[in-house]
Amino acid sequence: MSELTYLERLHLRLAAGVASLPAECVAVTTKFFVTSQRPDGGFAGREGESDLYYTAFALRGLAIAGALQRDVCERAAVFVRQHVSQPANIIDLVSLLYAGRLIEAAGGPAVLDGQQANAVAAMLAAHRSPDGGYAKKAGGAMGSTYHTFLAALVCGMIQQSLPEPDRIIGFLENRRRDDGGFAELPVMKRSGANPTAAAVALAGMLGADAELTRGAADALAALQSPVEGGFHANRSAPAADLLSTFTALLTLEELGAADRVNREAARRFVESLVTPSGGFRAGTWDDQADVEYTFYGLGSLALLAGMTA
Repeated sequence: MSELTYLERLHLRLAAGVASLPAECVAVTTKFFVTSQRPDGGFAGREGESDLYYTAFALRGLAIAGALQRDVCERAAVFVRQHVSQPANIIDLVSLLYAGRLIEAAGGPAVLDGQQANAVAAMLAAHRSPDGGYAKKAGGAMGSTYHTFLAALVCGMIQQSLPEPDRIIGFLENRRRDDGGFAELPVMKRSGANPTAAAVALAGMLGADAELTRGAADALAALQSPVEGGFHANRSAPAADLLSTFTALLTLEELGAADRVNREAARRFVESLVTPSGGFRAGTWDDQADVEYTFYGLGSLALLAGMTA
């Protein structure tokens, strides 16, 4: 039996947390996901048109809620297949591959075939940057901490090893900042919640020495807002947001530092962002729910439920 990928382990972790949430909370959020599906089978982004990225998040949200039904998958497969030959970047690759896996796992039709692994690997190679990481765009001069993590997710889904892992560990060492967190790009002096979460996850996937991420918990814990209860993207961000809250909660738990979280404050923040439709906004400053942030909202509540179980 093959080892579970990072995304598979995350799915099981979130699904267990969702199962302990109040049924009515999960039901209304599930309805938001389902009603966000468009006639073409995709799920809408904020601009109103179906989008591969948002489609993957909607399918993930339904899957962790145990509510990904075959009819939804069959319609989503029609939309996802349209993007098989045209993934524009690493984010599209992750969305395409994971959406396809979720559709098939839920009893839907196959979206991809085994012949495409080499093409995916070649596309990833075009994003490899001179500093050892993976760039946002093919041929990019500098790697992105987040996109390097995404490249590792892609390799896991096509059952290939990430090339030159030692170079990637060196890349991460160069992104570590004095507070123990990690920056997204080399020009950035401050660490951030999301690049730190990506670096910690990537270091774990590569089996890096624990010294690499020592101090990451301190950097993340310092980002929880004493006023809002959520986590800021970095120390200069004016307000907390749901993405940073999800990634900080996830990573602090991974680091064995869940006790550093003010859980009740974090829960209040997350719950304040749910709308009557069951969707979640990005922050208190946002006025629109979408399927991406609804995944983060449901996922954050699942993580918090797991921390108190």
